[in-house]
Amino acid sequence: MTHADIEITADLVRDLLREQHPDLADLAIREVAGGWGNQMWRLGTDLAVRMQRMDPTPEFQLNERRWLPVLAPRLPLPVPTPVRSGEPSARFPKHWTVMTWVPGDPLDRSSISRGDHAAGTLAGFLRALHVPAPADAPVRGDRGGHPKTCADGFDRLFHAVVPDGLADDVRTVWDDAVAAPEWEGPPLWMHGDLHPANVVVSDGTLSGVIDFGDMSAGDPAWDLAAAWVILPAGAASRFLDAYAQADAGTIRRARGLAAMKSLFLLLMGRNGDLGLPGGKPGWGPAGRAALDRVLRG
Repeated sequence: MTHADIEITADLVRDLLREQHPDLADLAIREVAGGWGNQMWRLGTDLAVRMQRMDPTPEFQLNERRWLPVLAPRLPLPVPTPVRSGEPSARFPKHWTVMTWVPGDPLDRSSISRGDHAAGTLAGFLRALHVPAPADAPVRGDRGGHPKTCADGFDRLFHAVVPDGLADDVRTVWDDAVAAPEWEGPPLWMHGDLHPANVVVSDGTLSGVIDFGDMSAGDPAWDLAAAWVILPAGAASRFLDAYAQADAGTIRRARGLAAMKSLFLLLMGRNGDLGLPGGKPGWGPAGRAALDRVLRG
């Protein structure tokens, strides 16, 4: 049995807590739907256990442990904050972390009805997050750079799932992003993976941001793509006005990256419909809606 084959159950989570954090072991434990690189379990009312599952290295959890306590105090939305560390053991040879629970419904299983409010909320969150990162901040080779560095990845997604009749328009948006100028500022802190499963919604608007495993330093355009990927139709311009820190080149890069992220959602949805590992049934419509928003500008 490989590490990826280990079945993570409530009994396993409780056993690990008894071994390493016995004062938490009697709290109620229940599985949280979703997750791929990590599996989440609610722990009592205010906590969650994040179990490394398919992530090939502990790097992402270790980054969260190191940097979320630094970033969280200045962010205007709730984010999960590590409170205990679980180390590899004979019972479970991977990392796991006890974190604060961010209440709300993930956007991939909910919706935003207060678009203007959500746009202002997301803009305020990213303004607070997008500050120069320290020299020892993590850097991701597959994100955070100029769109031209991930042209091969875009092409794979494009040829796999671009909807009939939209290929030319999608390619035009992407080519414009590739032609846009480089980010000339210092590398900024980024969430790095803003999509509908990584934000939570309450009362029709954004109420939290989760899953910071991909946080890194780089071009803020990667996060600004959320204007089209997350927010409802018509909210992108409101978001960009409220953010007020993106020049024309950054917006061009962000829109192209939003097209790529939309294609990724389409691919994950298709894989889910086919029952393939890692697929996410229901993500397809979210990806198509996001792509339509990108093409409307």
